[in-house]
Amino acid sequence: MRKVDMSDNHTSTDVILIGAGIMSATLGVLMKELAPDWKIKVFEKLSKPGEESSNEWNNAGTGHAALCELNYTTEKSDGTMDLTKANNVNEQFQVSKQFWSHLVQSKLISDPKEFIRAIPHLSFVQGENNVSFLKKRYQAMAKNPLFKDVEYSEDPDQLAEWIPLMMQERSQGEPIAATRIAAGTDVNFGSLTRKLFQHLEANQVELHYQQSVETIKRDRDGRWNVRVRDLTNNSVKNHTAKFIFIGAGGGSIHLLQKTGIQEGKQMGGFPVSGLFMVCNNPEVVQQHHAKVYGKAKVGAPPMSVPHLDTRFIDNEKSLLFGPFAGFSPKFLKTGSNLDLIRSVKPNNLFTMLAAGFKNIPLTKYLIQQVLLSKEQRMEELREFIPNAKSEDWDLLVAGQRVQVIKDTEAGGKGTLQFGTEVVTAKDGSIAALLGASPGASTAVSAMLALLKDCFPEEFQTWEPRITEMIPSYGKKLIEHPRLLEEIAETTDKALGFSTPKPVKL
Repeated sequence: MRKVDMSDNHTSTDVILIGAGIMSATLGVLMKELAPDWKIKVFEKLSKPGEESSNEWNNAGTGHAALCELNYTTEKSDGTMDLTKANNVNEQFQVSKQFWSHLVQSKLISDPKEFIRAIPHLSFVQGENNVSFLKKRYQAMAKNPLFKDVEYSEDPDQLAEWIPLMMQERSQGEPIAATRIAAGTDVNFGSLTRKLFQHLEANQVELHYQQSVETIKRDRDGRWNVRVRDLTNNSVKNHTAKFIFIGAGGGSIHLLQKTGIQEGKQMGGFPVSGLFMVCNNPEVVQQHHAKVYGKAKVGAPPMSVPHLDTRFIDNEKSLLFGPFAGFSPKFLKTGSNLDLIRSVKPNNLFTMLAAGFKNIPLTKYLIQQVLLSKEQRMEELREFIPNAKSEDWDLLVAGQRVQVIKDTEAGGKGTLQFGTEVVTAKDGSIAALLGASPGASTAVSAMLALLKDCFPEEFQTWEPRITEMIPSYGKKLIEHPRLLEEIAETTDKALGFSTPKPVKL
């Protein structure tokens, strides 16, 4: 493929990436590693990369590996634990870590401490039924090579060592328990995104900021024509490409609809906003060093699982609690209040209406969350930190998430999807990423799957190079425990951290 300049206001390239978030950054870097001659352009509406969903203040940064997220494991009717989703999420995060390690070892990005750190991941529950659930989950995980280093305790003294801030002034009347995996991570996806784009810019990728994509249409020759408005001077330019990736967070729904592809029809989006409580007292922040996830309340969406998170942002330690769900019709934090209305089209109207009827309990839950006072939010925080003081915590508006609504065989018409989804045209010429958690943590796996779907012929020649970068590619690490240990040691060393082995109690 070769770039051809057609005129001052119409240019042609090989690949256009829409949105300068972690997904476009990951796809761009993979392409440059696998097809270095391809010409790539990136268009971003904001003034710099990683400012929406990928920004460190707009996502949990957990490094989702299913180590502590209880909603990734379910209890079957016979009482056994289903770890299928947890296994899949963990395997995908292992792929991401290997790719990041490759980039660091190859000196394509530097200072990994600026985007990833080791931090324990814990699951914490209260009440007899929840303790029983967590114990069964622990017993299943302990037999699994992916989670074999998991620890479990109901002992208040042990828990006071793991989570001292959470155990201060805690009543001893209710059963409590926690599991802990020391080898968790805190990932600053905003910092990682910026590093990846710095690398791309140094490798002749054209980055265009403050550029709003207005239309995406198919030309007669099969190429895609993208109309882009420069927000700095209101000028308009057309760009054509053989392949388009839409990685614009919540904005991807609107752009997908503009393409007119069949795969994007009868599909809609449901926006959910998030709020976090942020600790403003450094003394309190220093008393907690872990990511601790609890169980979601009945009726709460999966992205609202409560968690008390140690975060490292701009190399400073922070402490956040949440998320509290909210509702805004915007599809992006910087979006429009008309986003939801504009997403309703004749081809998805009945799908959207069906979703509305199916999700009345969710709507009620969101309304209740919006109406919470600060003190009511503090009461939820006190389930984690019993002696939390209101003056030590401020409210932060986090990122906007848009959950996919579509018709499925299992769920029927208007099914609300919780997760990350890639929509690809039948001919592989255009693709869009939709959805939310685990999202960024599984970016490398998602983008590799996209490349395989969209470039099947080239992909066969790329696989040896992919295996060089990601040694476990094509294998399930759960079936290769020795390789799993080797990769863990290699990636931890490359990324600049090590985690202590647990002491079995």
